[in-house]
Amino acid sequence: MRGPLPVHMQISEMLIREIAAGRLADGARLPPERDMAAELGIAVGTLRRALADLTKRGLLERIHGSGNYIRSRGDLQGVYAFFRLERIGGGGLPTADLISVEAMDKPADLPTFGSSDLAHRIRRLRRLDGVPAAVEEIWLDGSRVRSLSPDDLSESLYLHYRAALGFSIARIEDRVSVAPAPDWAPDAFGAQPPTSCGCIERIAWAGDGDSVEFSRSWFDPGVARYVSRFR
Repeated sequence: MRGPLPVHMQISEMLIREIAAGRLADGARLPPERDMAAELGIAVGTLRRALADLTKRGLLERIHGSGNYIRSRGDLQGVYAFFRLERIGGGGLPTADLISVEAMDKPADLPTFGSSDLAHRIRRLRRLDGVPAAVEEIWLDGSRVRSLSPDDLSESLYLHYRAALGFSIARIEDRVSVAPAPDWAPDAFGAQPPTSCGCIERIAWAGDGDSVEFSRSWFDPGVARYVSRFR
């Protein structure tokens, strides 16, 4: 799998999720840029690229001689806008560890989606701020791409769909329940007992109206919560 998102984009996404969760309130003043960059362990120039993105989205007001102030009524639709899991206290930067990617016939237990009998099955471990939070199994309809390899994929699949495969996810339907963790989950996924896992089943539609993806995500309720917000 390709490397993680560029650092400035990671910082931007982290701040967007903190704003959405209310952990950075409207009008809050961010620390001085040099202090903030040092705390995050990044260069000041990298931080300024992230802050410029927030400013463009209307989420930050940069007042010369005063500082940078949060404006929470801007565009909160970041790369992870459809990723509904957050740390229990809110927010958390999502990352992904690829477990496997395989092309195969769609199993009989999947709901109807897409136009092909084939699909690409992607399994990943998801982390929030580096802490294992969920495992996911994603089925991408075979009509959207002929082949996928680990090197093809980026950490954000929806960004990859848009940038490399030429379609965007425009709508989703999530159904949340409780289910045992799958037997393929890595040891790093520590939900105990297994029946305590939250389970999210999702169908996703592309902008052209076709259903293109079905996924199941199992999350550890001791680490994460499913959160959906409307504005």
